[in-house]
Amino acid sequence: MDNEIREQKIKLIVLDVDGVLTNGQLIFGTEGELMKKFHAQDGLGIALAHNVGLKTAIITGRRSQMVEIRSAELNIADVYQGKISKVEALDDLMTKYDLTLEEIAYVGDDLNDLPVLIRVGLPCAVANAVSEVKEHAYFVTQRPGGNGAVREVIEHILKIQGKWEEIIKGYLQDQVMDAKQ
Repeated sequence: MDNEIREQKIKLIVLDVDGVLTNGQLIFGTEGELMKKFHAQDGLGIALAHNVGLKTAIITGRRSQMVEIRSAELNIADVYQGKISKVEALDDLMTKYDLTLEEIAYVGDDLNDLPVLIRVGLPCAVANAVSEVKEHAYFVTQRPGGNGAVREVIEHILKIQGKWEEIIKGYLQDQVMDAKQ
């Protein structure tokens, strides 16, 4: 299937967290995980996707209060944490939104993302992904995870879907949407 055809069908963008929405570094204190570093451009990209009707979700193998806080701030309603099998969460999302695999994009970086990545219509890898993930991706970002890679994927999809120009026109006319980054 041609990449542009893949991108035109996308209705849901599913994201991993560590190494995708963050740079993959884990910072721990004596009480456990202290913080994660997120990129504001990724946040605005997610808000733009929502603004044009695309859905977003998170599936991550780890559990983190920071992910709960960030996803709530960005209005990401579907957050699956602590998922050893990410495929189960993917199946749940497909059922919930009555989607086919072809209508889903997934952004990953490591081996535990492969089972989902090989199933979805638009598999994406961040620049710092392991080579096995990049080999199975149709789109590989120029930016590494945690540094605007998610924004790059979203912007790419929106451009192919013909929605990006409308967004830019709105900003140029000072019709800025209220979106947390």
